[in-house]
Amino acid sequence: MTAVFKKVGVVGRSDPEKISPVLSDVISYLLERSLEIMVLKKLEKSVTGISDFFSMEEIGTKADLVVVVGGDGSLLKAARTLALYDTPVIGVNRGRLGFLADINPDDITNQLNAVFEGEFTREKRFLLNTSVSRDKKVVSSADALNDVVVNSGTSAQMIELELYIDEIFVYRQRSDGLIVSSPTGSTAYSLSGGGPIMHPTLDAMLLVPMYPHALSSRPIVIDGNSEIRIDLIERNEIDSPVTCDGQVKLTAKPGDTVHVRKKPEKLTLLHPKGHNFYASCRDKLRWSNALVG
Repeated sequence: MTAVFKKVGVVGRSDPEKISPVLSDVISYLLERSLEIMVLKKLEKSVTGISDFFSMEEIGTKADLVVVVGGDGSLLKAARTLALYDTPVIGVNRGRLGFLADINPDDITNQLNAVFEGEFTREKRFLLNTSVSRDKKVVSSADALNDVVVNSGTSAQMIELELYIDEIFVYRQRSDGLIVSSPTGSTAYSLSGGGPIMHPTLDAMLLVPMYPHALSSRPIVIDGNSEIRIDLIERNEIDSPVTCDGQVKLTAKPGDTVHVRKKPEKLTLLHPKGHNFYASCRDKLRWSNALVG
């Protein structure tokens, strides 16, 4: 089977020194295949030989495939827009761990060749939508592929919150905050907070308390269709940042409510043939490669 990708978007981080050589390799490869290329406008200073540039929304609307050059952070940023258009995304890793962007920049030609000849795996990853309500009115909202984090925003100062799942009271907690993670985000910030790793195909969400003032507070895995409500107690003395993927920040005041739910639109993520989640864990998290038996 041959994949039909005729119009390809190229997006990524604007970092001429680190990203430009890889961007050039990707664009050269796509031109050699006589594909129509749509390069993100913010990359104007990072590439040469391209005259037309486009917004992320234009790329999402018109491209058959989007190649993201950068680390997982670049892919997270692109995903929040591209998921709205169901545009397939594949990442060329120029970051650190690269759980999402998994094409090796030293093997771009071979790996992209395989993708354009139909040798890839396709995954659907759901996103989280969060909103902040004040006096029963939504004052701000945003999306996240990895996680939504409600926190105190300051060192060594706790906030008090109440957690409800599907309008059922779960607990009142004093802590530095609460991480709400998708399966995709279970290998990100929530892992640092002691949360479990979830396979990315699971229909579940993860709640991880941040430094709770109770030894019995533990991470909880819940159904992916759950409606999460976090009430910030009015006697809190500070505003609470609500961050999405560590990139978008909303602000919740004492007495506000934060809602988190699954977003209807999903991200279509492509991986080169042979991609394996457990192999990625062994590599990125330095699990033992020894075989037992």
